[in-house]
Parts: sequence; structure tokens; C-alpha cells
Amino acid sequence: MTKRLNRSMLDGPLLPNIILYTIPIILTSVLQLLFNAADLVVVGRFCGSISVAAVGATGSISGLLVNFFIGLSVGASVSVAQSLGAQQYDDVHKAVHTAIPTAFISGVFLTIVGVIFCKKFLQLMGTPENVLTLSALYMRIYFSGITFTLIYNFCASILRATGDTKSPLIFLTIAGFINVILNVIFVTVLHMNVAGVALATVISQAVSAVLVVLRLINREDACKLVIKDLKIHIDQLLKIIKIGLPAGLSSSLFAISNVIIQSSVNSFGDVFMSGSAAASNIESFVYASMNGFYQTMLNFTGQNMGAKQYSRVKRLLWICLSCVSVAGIITGFSSVIFGEKLLAIYITDSPQAIADGMIRIRYLGIPYFLCGLMEVSTGALRGTGSSLTSMLISILGVCGIRLGWLFTIFQIPQFHTPECLFFSYTVSWIITFAMQLLAFFIVFKRKTQRNPV
Repeated sequence: MTKRLNRSMLDGPLLPNIILYTIPIILTSVLQLLFNAADLVVVGRFCGSISVAAVGATGSISGLLVNFFIGLSVGASVSVAQSLGAQQYDDVHKAVHTAIPTAFISGVFLTIVGVIFCKKFLQLMGTPENVLTLSALYMRIYFSGITFTLIYNFCASILRATGDTKSPLIFLTIAGFINVILNVIFVTVLHMNVAGVALATVISQAVSAVLVVLRLINREDACKLVIKDLKIHIDQLLKIIKIGLPAGLSSSLFAISNVIIQSSVNSFGDVFMSGSAAASNIESFVYASMNGFYQTMLNFTGQNMGAKQYSRVKRLLWICLSCVSVAGIITGFSSVIFGEKLLAIYITDSPQAIADGMIRIRYLGIPYFLCGLMEVSTGALRGTGSSLTSMLISILGVCGIRLGWLFTIFQIPQFHTPECLFFSYTVSWIITFAMQLLAFFIVFKRKTQRNPV
């Protein structure tokens, strides 16, 4: 069973293996996004655009709090991948049994922070009063079950590091159906509004977490989970933190810039907020294909660097850059072509909100392949173990440019428009991609010279 699910990263033709490895990741990400999409669709159709705005307003602040700890799962993934490539199976065992307690402790911490401070965070973002109460309720329920989200993400990262991308897809499919069914029951039958969709999300995430843990328990290799062996091994924790902490900080800093941008979105009123929230959700499906190739680059690079198959890493980079460009162009342009029809699924009571949502889709959908190029180059750099370098580039290239744009160009009256606001993304993608790619080649050369074949 284990061998059948695993995709080889160290041998065989790269392009077919990359595609077969990446497709389940993309589909898994799409299913995760369907959790939030189902929330927005159900509340939009049965509760109105204000409820859509309430759920959408939580996205940026939730990302700020959660992304840091999910970033640590990158450390677990790279640690497992490099150890597998180097055939250091005792280190693999210790990494697996360190990662899961780390996920649990992180989840408990996030629950406490999220439940207690969610309303204050939303107020700091300038969330309108007619949206604030519903947003705070949604966040409290969502963060009550955030431990399940982290356990799932850490365990799924471990599975992907071994080459198994199919199991997370199967588990998310099961959880996704549960989420949609519970959404409809809680909102249309029990009339729970945003509380119902939040509770449905927590329950479905709990199901996916249980299933992925059981999958690790039933493995037959070094990644097999033995409950009694769960323990934080300091050497592996430090390795996970060394790689995962910068990745988590990068994700959090991305989220900080998104929080500030969301505050700017909020300044255009609740109707624009509703349109932007729905458009952002559609945009997330485009991003799923970009992030799939990022994870492929990350894990393939990790294993091949561990096995000292350096020429394979270079070929991997160019193939992934090509694939992500094609995927980004197809999905990005599709989001623009079908944008109005897609927005109408979420919003049924405000033509103006749909028109506002199309502004975001047009300005982000067409150039979204640039985000994919940035993601793949970031994955290549992190896969070598140089996560700190990647973080510093992200701070400068993404957060620095977007925040600088907001506090300079966007403040000029004639440029204080949604169009100008969203254009900052494109500028940041181009510059960050160029810097990450250059850094990868510099780091790669140094590492290969230091550890020759």
C-alpha cells in the first residue's frame, strides 16, 4: 500500500513524476478551499452579502495567525525529505514524532490567542460595525478547532515528503463532503448563519486530521507513526525550526501585508468588501495550482539534495517553472473570463458587489502566473535548506514593496483606487521572483561545492 501511494523523487523521468505528484496536491488544495467557498456560497445564498463580508473579513487576520505555524510544517517536510534522500531513517523517525506534538502545542496556543483577541484584531483592521459581530463569532468557532488544521497540515506535509500526495487528497475529499452537508444543515435547517458554517468547517477539519494520523500509523516504513514514541527530539525540533521558522515568518509577513491591504479594502465600504471577499476566494483556486508546484519543488529538491543528485535539481527547477507558468496562465485567464458567473454563485443580492469583485479578478487573475514563478523559486531555495535567505527576500520583495506602495503611491488622491491597490501585487511578484531565483543559484553553487558528489 505504501509503495503504491508513493511517487519516486530520486529516479525516473522528471516531467511525468512531477505532474503525477503535483495534481493530487492541487486537488487537495482545491478541496481545502472548498471549505471556505462552501461557507461563502451558503451564507451568500441564505443569509445575504453582509454575512459574506463577515466571513471574508476574517481571512486576512486568520492567515496572519495560522500561517506562521503552518510554515513550521515546511520545516518538517524538508527535514523528512532530506533525511529520506540521505537514507538516514532514524532521523526520519525522530522528525515525524517531533512534528506532531509540535503541531498540537501550536494549535492549543492559537486557540487561546484567536478566541480571546479576535474581536480586537478585527477592530484594528477597521471592520465595519455591521459586520464586526458576525466576523468575531465566526473566528471564535474557527479557532476553537484550529488544532485539527495544524495536525492535518503537519501530517500531510510528512506524507508528501515521502512521495504520497494521494492520501491527503482522499481524506480531504471525505472531509469536503461532510463540510458541505453540514453547512446546508446548520444554515438552512438550524438557521445558525456564520456560526453554522464555522462549526461545519471545524468538524470537517477534525475528520481530515483523524484520517491522516491513521494513515501514518498504518505505514510500513520509517515514517510510521507509533503513538508511544511521540516525543519532541531537540535536534529534530531545532532542524524543523531552522527551516520552518523563516518559512512561517514569511507567511505571517505576507499575511500582515494582506491585513493592511484588507484594511484598505474595508475603506471602500461593505459592498466592496463583499465583492472583494468573493473574488479573493475565486483567486485562491488559481493560487492552488501555483502552490502545488511550490510544494513539488520543495520536496523534490529536499530529497535530491539529500541524495546529492544535483543535476536533477537543476532540471527540476526549469520544468517546474515551465509547468507553473502554463497552469497560471490557464487558470488566471479563466478566472477573468468566467468571473461574473463565478461571483454570482457567491453573491445574489448585490450587482454592485459583483462589479467590484471583477476589479480584483481582472487585476490579479491575468498576471497570476508571476506569483507561480515566485512560488517555485521560493520552494527551490527552501528545499536546499536555505529558508532564512528566502524569508529575507520575501520580507523585502513582497511585504516591503506592498507596504511601501500602500503608504506612498496609494496615498496620492488620484491613485487612491482599488485598481492601484491591487496592482501592487504584480510589482511585488516580479521583483521577488527575480531575487529568489538569483539567490537559489548562488546558494546551490555553494552547497554543491561544499558537499560534492
